Amino acid sequence: MRQHEAGAADSYTSARRPLKLLHVEEFESRYDALSMERKLKGWSRAKKLAYIAGNWKEIRALARGKHKHER
Repeated sequence: MRQHEAGAADSYTSARRPLKLLHVEEFESRYDALSMERKLKGWSRAKKLAYIAGNWKEIRALARGKHKHER
């Protein structure tokens, strides 16, 4: 976080300060962490926020998509 806050004036995060850490998770290996990061990058903002909140019911609903029927 300190590196992001102290970043260059023309960096991606410079226009988005102050930054706030929303979620931290530990993984067994770097491979597992990178796999999860790639998965999360493909998710919608709503699904990411549900994941951060630990709302698995909402994650399942969002995973079904808009075209699927409720069960």
